[in-house]
Amino acid sequence: MHFDYGYTEDRHLGKPYNIGLLKRLFPYARVYKRPICVALVLTLAITLFDLTVPYLPKVAIDTYILSFWYPVREGSAPRATAEEFRRKYGFLMDPTGIPARHASPQDDPPGIARLQPRRTGAGGSESGFIANAQLKRIDLGDLRRYRGAGLLSTERFYRVPEEKVQGERPFEPGEAIKGRGPYWYVSAEGLQGLSSDQVLKLRGRDLRGVMSIALFLLLLIGGSVILNYWEFFLLEKAGQHIMQDIRMELFGRIQDQSIRFFDRNPVGRLVTRVTNDVENLNEMFKSVIVTVFKDIFLLAGIIVVLLDLNWRLALVSFALLPFVFLITWFFSSRAREIFREIRRHIAAINAFLQERISGIRVVQLFLGEESQFERFKGLNHENYLASMRQIKIFAVFMPSIEVLSAIGIGLLIFYGGGKVIGEQLSLGSLVAFIGYIQMFFKPIRDISEKYNTMQSAMASMERIFGLIDQREVIQEPRAPQRPRKREGHVEFKDVSFSYEEGSQILHNVSFEIKPGQVVALVGVTGSGKTTIINLLERFYEFEKGSILLDGIDIRNWGVHELRSQVGLVMQDVFIFAGSIAENISLGDRGVTGKTVDEVARQVQAHRFIGRLSRGLDHEVREGGATLSAGERQLLALGRALAYRPAILVLDEATSSVDPETERLIQGAISRLSRRQTTLIVAHRPSTIQQADRILVMHHGRIAEQGTHEELMELGGVYLKLNRLQEKM
Repeated sequence: MHFDYGYTEDRHLGKPYNIGLLKRLFPYARVYKRPICVALVLTLAITLFDLTVPYLPKVAIDTYILSFWYPVREGSAPRATAEEFRRKYGFLMDPTGIPARHASPQDDPPGIARLQPRRTGAGGSESGFIANAQLKRIDLGDLRRYRGAGLLSTERFYRVPEEKVQGERPFEPGEAIKGRGPYWYVSAEGLQGLSSDQVLKLRGRDLRGVMSIALFLLLLIGGSVILNYWEFFLLEKAGQHIMQDIRMELFGRIQDQSIRFFDRNPVGRLVTRVTNDVENLNEMFKSVIVTVFKDIFLLAGIIVVLLDLNWRLALVSFALLPFVFLITWFFSSRAREIFREIRRHIAAINAFLQERISGIRVVQLFLGEESQFERFKGLNHENYLASMRQIKIFAVFMPSIEVLSAIGIGLLIFYGGGKVIGEQLSLGSLVAFIGYIQMFFKPIRDISEKYNTMQSAMASMERIFGLIDQREVIQEPRAPQRPRKREGHVEFKDVSFSYEEGSQILHNVSFEIKPGQVVALVGVTGSGKTTIINLLERFYEFEKGSILLDGIDIRNWGVHELRSQVGLVMQDVFIFAGSIAENISLGDRGVTGKTVDEVARQVQAHRFIGRLSRGLDHEVREGGATLSAGERQLLALGRALAYRPAILVLDEATSSVDPETERLIQGAISRLSRRQTTLIVAHRPSTIQQADRILVMHHGRIAEQGTHEELMELGGVYLKLNRLQEKM
């Protein structure tokens, strides 16, 4: 079942996501660019640390664990092949002979191992050795030719410092070759017959190298932890500041909107924008934007390292990327609308809850709990169905990424393992490849895990900036005018107005209220009385005519200054949670405690305030639940007078109060009318009989005007209203 409560969505929500939404965050982030830039630098350093971690096992395996050296036997290969090898790759070889340009072994370049020009045993003579780690620098086709020609042997040797083999040498002939430098070259077969202690003694340098790499790895991890802490702290701090600024701008923008804006937007939806949507945006900033920057650095670094390690194997790994991007695009396009739908349902739920909780007395009074429960059940179920559609999408998307990751690793093991067996790729390089590929898919998994947050935040961002972009405000004049003297002189001249096009409320209304007069507006419901007050306060813009206050069109007054001159007391009084004094001053520092006490006495509110435990500092609950209707009305009257307005407007202010409170209000009005203009909207004859002039509204026009006696003698609309009131 579908429930429609009229919670229409903003027009901008039909637009697709684009980079422009993220650009909207830049002005807010620019204010805190220093911590953000420092955090991004730390992110880059962390990424470099992360890229180094998989490379260290490769160095440990190829340089120390499997630190093989392969003989180069130029005498066993054709002369042309040997000369070609020396020309193209001779710089990789540790030669056995003494180059002519060197006078003595002491002049040799660092790291060059010299062998005796001859070795005992089978296998021929060696002209040099090439380290296992250097083989990747030889072209794969050349490597195959050189091995096929017998130039590069597949025998494996370890290079051992000479001092480790002093004294007894437990090697068979041909298992060890003495170099002219400080090294021996011992075959892998020669080490197999030795005890573990002997092997560790001979390979002590390799063992120390592995330990050094392990220690360096621990230092990297420790440094990464420290950098991650500061990165998270700085970004979290900047994010909280940015969200704080956005909340403040949203609240300020909401306060500046015209009343027409609130006629169309439920309170629950606006609360959702400032709370839930901003928090979703904060989650995206913390969890997504930072991850995106880090993942971009990480992916770029992985691609460079993989291409450097083995570009052929790297291309095999990259073959899966089109499928990854295709799957991501496919599911993101379907998830986008679902997240928008979820946000719509959440806004509708919030609006529904706000209305029903605010009107809980009406719900309980008319036994509407069951019907409201069913309506909420429908809203909640629609939200549940949308959430389940989201879950179904991710139930396919995330495992798909995992499957592609497993396929990528499988391809690496199949293709790369064959290269290792054929000695065309080192084992360390394959291990590093697997580590980098797992790391390569990690950012994609991160994005898929945070996809919920990202899509929800993008939907919230649309609504946040859509609300910020709405400018339904009463326009301030470019050059506000001020009267020479503020007297409270009001003139309506041929004013026409309609809330909706085609349904006009006021028709060419004209009247004048002179300074110090008490004027009453009467008429049946819908005749336009409250509309006149709304226009005088400039809550709405009128289409035709003019309204003058002290000789100046109200459209040429500054909005804040205009409203400070018109004190309004409405029928439905809203009392904020806080003290009595705060409800009178509304937090305005210009309204002193002395002023609050003074106006409380003027409206006779000090009588009930004196009975409260803390007087003016007494705390009241939201909506003034602990106060009577009359007490709330007296506070509202005091609130209006605290700003010393030139005009006091009472919109049905006495319709819901007891006779005693009405008498107090009328007494206060009688005293105040000597110094300010008063406009009263009321139905009770007792409230308006003492007015200097009564304006009778009928179908959006002023049908009659005069004093009470004059209108009664006229025998028109006013007389009928009085007789109707007497019968009630």
